[in-house]
Amino acid sequence: MIKNITNVKGIKCWGAHSGIKSMRRDLALIFSEVPAAAAATLTQNKVQAEPIKITRRNLKNNRAQVIVCNAGNANACTGEQGRKGAEAMAQTVAEALKISADDVIVASTGLIGEPFPTEEVVEGIKSTVPKLSNDTKAGSFLANAILTTDTFAKEGFVDFEWEGNTISIGGIAKGSGMIHPNMATMLSFLATDISIDEKLLQKTLKHCVDRSFNMITVDGDTSTNDMVAILANGMAGNKKVTSETDPLFVTFKDKLQEILVHLAKLIVSDGEGASKFIEYKVSKAISENVAMKLVRAISDSTLVKTAMFGRDPNWGRIIAACGNAGISFNYKKANLYLGDANNQVLVLERGTPTTFDKNHMKKLLRESHIKIRLELNTGKQEAVGWGSDLTTDYVMFNSVYTT
Repeated sequence: MIKNITNVKGIKCWGAHSGIKSMRRDLALIFSEVPAAAAATLTQNKVQAEPIKITRRNLKNNRAQVIVCNAGNANACTGEQGRKGAEAMAQTVAEALKISADDVIVASTGLIGEPFPTEEVVEGIKSTVPKLSNDTKAGSFLANAILTTDTFAKEGFVDFEWEGNTISIGGIAKGSGMIHPNMATMLSFLATDISIDEKLLQKTLKHCVDRSFNMITVDGDTSTNDMVAILANGMAGNKKVTSETDPLFVTFKDKLQEILVHLAKLIVSDGEGASKFIEYKVSKAISENVAMKLVRAISDSTLVKTAMFGRDPNWGRIIAACGNAGISFNYKKANLYLGDANNQVLVLERGTPTTFDKNHMKKLLRESHIKIRLELNTGKQEAVGWGSDLTTDYVMFNSVYTT
């Protein structure tokens, strides 16, 4: 049996249709049976949706018990009407579950600037709370209820044994366009039954997000609503993790990053109009930070994206992007490889162009999974990121998004 977020101890959820979207689920609830440590990374866009403001306020104590999210309306740039709508979401779910409204994480996704349908969402919450379940199908309904332009639901689950206890992490995500996270349109909600210190959970989530969601890009746009949130309810029964030196912490961090990378890759693979999934790897760098900045510079380049769409082995665009990364970069020490997921060809060796078969290269770049690999030869650190190409389909899709 396939496991999902409902296999995390003490977690119930549901995905329902409240009427915002025609014929599709558009309301998601994740509930922990007990109060939980909570953490989140939120968008750094200066224009922030109303639910982001509420969630930021409610998480000052790093505690929460429920996540509520609507799809089909971003509740961004909606003024006082939108603020009241977001507050109503928190208050309604709190009253229905008999918890404090301060323990509610609120999220929204959809079109920016449309009046928020408060009445429909409130009624949807009231009718959804009684349906909360830990059945596997509830997790599937949940994953589908946060989608907008996505073509498929995105779920992940990992677990591991520790001193007689099974520790689980489950999560969902959405995203297809406006994907250029900087957390802090993408959302990801996770739950785990590990017992862990609240502030350590926040630090760990940020670390893992930086190496997963913050290493992907589709179109270079950071949404007004980006959010990754996690509840950790402690119901696995482990001794509470309070230190980064705890061996359990090391394993948990690795597993959390594993599920976040999995969800991040699913978002990229569903990029609007994308025809290729591209992995970018920078290795042999003097520091991880340098490697990460170069990955982002290459993957953010519109010219690199279009070259990959056109199967053009124009390695000069990659080197030029590195030169614009805002860090010291010596291309004369670098090796650059281009190709598909299994076969990369050396096109630049220590700054000197190599002779390669361009027809063979174009054949490799015709594949749906592409890999760009850059060796700096200045150290031992590395970073990996993921992105998509920029296609005519993307332009056409987004040119008529609201009409």
